[in-house]
Amino acid sequence: MSLIVQKYGGTSLGNSERLLGVANIIKDTANSHSVIVVVSALSSYTKSEGTTSRLIEAGNASIARKDYSQKLGLIEKVHFDIIENTIQSKELRQKISTDIHEELQHLKSFLEAIQVIQEISPRSQDLIVGTGERLSAQLLAGILQDQGMDGIYTNLSEIAPLGVQSTDPKFSNKLQKMIEEALPIGKGVIPVVTGFFGFVTGGIIRGVGRGYTDYTAALISGKLKAEELQIWKEVDGIFTADPNKVPGAHVLDYIFPNEAAELTYFGSEVLHPFTMECTTAAKVPVRIKNTFAPQKPGTVIIPKKELPSSAPQRSSDKKATAVTTKNKISVININSNRMMHSPGFLAKVFDIFRRHGIVIDLISTSEVNISCSVDTPNDLTDLKKEFEQLGKVTIIPDRAILSLVGDNMKHVPGVAGKMFSALAENEINLEMITQGASEINISCVIKQKDAQKALKVIHQTFLE
Repeated sequence: MSLIVQKYGGTSLGNSERLLGVANIIKDTANSHSVIVVVSALSSYTKSEGTTSRLIEAGNASIARKDYSQKLGLIEKVHFDIIENTIQSKELRQKISTDIHEELQHLKSFLEAIQVIQEISPRSQDLIVGTGERLSAQLLAGILQDQGMDGIYTNLSEIAPLGVQSTDPKFSNKLQKMIEEALPIGKGVIPVVTGFFGFVTGGIIRGVGRGYTDYTAALISGKLKAEELQIWKEVDGIFTADPNKVPGAHVLDYIFPNEAAELTYFGSEVLHPFTMECTTAAKVPVRIKNTFAPQKPGTVIIPKKELPSSAPQRSSDKKATAVTTKNKISVININSNRMMHSPGFLAKVFDIFRRHGIVIDLISTSEVNISCSVDTPNDLTDLKKEFEQLGKVTIIPDRAILSLVGDNMKHVPGVAGKMFSALAENEINLEMITQGASEINISCVIKQKDAQKALKVIHQTFLE
């Protein structure tokens, strides 16, 4: 049978009812395919109440010599309550409860040590964060076993290759090989895999991001040549715009990887960039599906060359695919006559951003001015002081990036003019304008207060 890899986010697993629903989805899939399941840590509808957030808070409390036992108690209670409500076998309930209690006791001992030495390294942070996936994987494996399936808890927490940066191409290749060796094999076996795969230089959240579970699923899918990677979320698929802000937004049947990458970067929570890289290289389609409405087809992210003839063709009059906003950004302007005929000036600017750990979203330059949009950190005072050594600096907060994305926009004249005219007619001022070399993205900076209005205007102009 061909392989389906399914990744479930924390909200999809967040309570007893949702976990039983996930078990049913897995069971239905296993009737026709081999299945590998990758899980995040349990979460509620708000990240602050999720297991990962509580684990991070417990770590911060230990370093501050504050009480962290309440956070661990909340985590244990949530998992124990789910065990009681989902697993019928008394023996299995006892086993899973004991395993989860021991996992948290191990973490408690580790936090006690941190409280004594008053130091928390990136490696320590990873060990704390990884506890969440170990708990959820053991729990879901137990539920599958209780329902007669061969769910096997598969812990990847210590397999990441040491001494290799996560950005190094060799990292993915080595990690894929190690994951393949760790997966249990056998007819009817359903590995339930921790999204956390081990220690990363600088810490997994900083080195890879909170979407590292998507990355793990993509590595497995690519290595084992899966028929499909399914990312199960709480939405029907990828929309033409945020449906909470644009009433006319609708689900896309399919989307290309380059479009998905642009939408992810500029505000839409589609997929982790590393995930896109893995699946595109292996030509594995990625389907975004709704855990709460599994009968809906979702959206497929599929390499263009692999687009089946049965797929609906995009209308030639629809030049764009989707529109999105990246909110709460700031624009930094540096004006300096020293830029003129000065080799290395831009390098100095980029080096200052690098040393402050700030990523640039958009950049626009003239002979004497550089404008950059950045995610707004809490305080830009020190950054501004350094830039003032190069020239006059102004920082403009409360801005948003509006991005129109579409593969059909390539080489089509008039799209940018139509976009800018629509915004002007609705009295929305543009402060920066850029277009990527790929020609599938036109982005501009606007005032944050105009972001929702701009989304509706551009969606009506291009997508309705």
